[in-house]
Amino acid sequence: MKPVLQLALDFVDLKRALKNAQAGIAGGADWLEAGTPLIKSEGLNAVRELRKLFPDKTIVADMKIMDAGRTEVETAAKAGANIVDVLGASSDATVRECIQAGKNYGAQIVVDMIAVKDVVSRAKFVEELGADIVTVHCAIDEQMEGKDPFEILRKVCQELTIPVGVAGGINSETAAKAVEAGASIVIVGGAITKAMDPEQATRDIRRGIDTGQSISTTLFKRKGEAQIREMLELVSSANLSDALHRGGVLQGIRPLFPGIRMVGRAVTVRTYPGDWAKPVQAIDVAEPGDVIVIDAGGAGPALWGELATHSAVQKGLAGVVIDGALRDSPEIIDMQFPAFSRLIMPNAGEPKGFGEIGVPVTVGNMHIEPGDWLLGDYDGVVVLPRAISVEYANRSMDVLEKENRIREEIKEGSTLSKVTELLRWEKK
Repeated sequence: MKPVLQLALDFVDLKRALKNAQAGIAGGADWLEAGTPLIKSEGLNAVRELRKLFPDKTIVADMKIMDAGRTEVETAAKAGANIVDVLGASSDATVRECIQAGKNYGAQIVVDMIAVKDVVSRAKFVEELGADIVTVHCAIDEQMEGKDPFEILRKVCQELTIPVGVAGGINSETAAKAVEAGASIVIVGGAITKAMDPEQATRDIRRGIDTGQSISTTLFKRKGEAQIREMLELVSSANLSDALHRGGVLQGIRPLFPGIRMVGRAVTVRTYPGDWAKPVQAIDVAEPGDVIVIDAGGAGPALWGELATHSAVQKGLAGVVIDGALRDSPEIIDMQFPAFSRLIMPNAGEPKGFGEIGVPVTVGNMHIEPGDWLLGDYDGVVVLPRAISVEYANRSMDVLEKENRIREEIKEGSTLSKVTELLRWEKK
């Protein structure tokens, strides 16, 4: 079969889903999927509305059935779905019931391999049961850990004769790769639904599928450890804090000047108030691109100034964060060196040599380990612990992408409360 582009409408509100569906169809999408969040939020009315608006298009109901297969397939099919989704992780009995119900009610059954451990064996088994389609699916939460579906996709496609779909972070750069690996159905969600121009994004992905070309994109990509800095350079401290469940903020640590921007890994210093010996020595220890993070107990006198900044600039450091005081503000601003501190005062301390370099510290009421990531801008500083840095750098990108889409909808004449249907989601 000619490769199909399936648009996954993973919204929680129907109006935005339908608007995005229209843009996707205009851009070349073949099938429309009522995503699981949409069905959970709006019920099967989402399928009915898609059928009403697109009477000639294939509608997929991503029910993610785990039980009561006959009932759920029947209701989805009667609502207008051509294809209904059951989870490969469900019981054999449930998969069989879905397949039989699909025959009774005129719907194809796709078995989604999300969370299945032995995908190839399970895929071969459900094909024998009579499944119409199998989908290799890398879950969103797995994508945030830097995973993708392509290796297992290739293995499944080599073993099956029925069509195989693929879902999991597909974008304009990787759509052609999905087809090359054997996918008959390329399922795309965020790369279209979060795009500033969903219609153009669909066209780009359609072109990638049809021509085999990789079409470059900055967003909608989930990356690994080697690209953490690259991701953090694209997002704001607010994006990262949102990704960290509104956390990670170094309380009371302020930026020195407007337009400030800092990304780097922490070289930690614990010292006594005003003792600038270890902070200055840390400059020699740090590597280019690192951030000096100083725990001075939140008190003065100043332990960082113009001369330390000259040294840091010479070394190529990314910035300094001080839970204490700095001075020589005009000179530091002239050098445009990213400096964040709790206090600014003219009097300096003395180099007594107390403290340690490369130890856990507490700055702005946050625990920071050597090697943790710091992102600072004019809103303040957020710490991203090294142990979760890949996942939450990716999640911060997701926050940025979602905000980009909402911003465009506001520009089109809406408001934030209307776009997000704020009153509807108030806690009852």
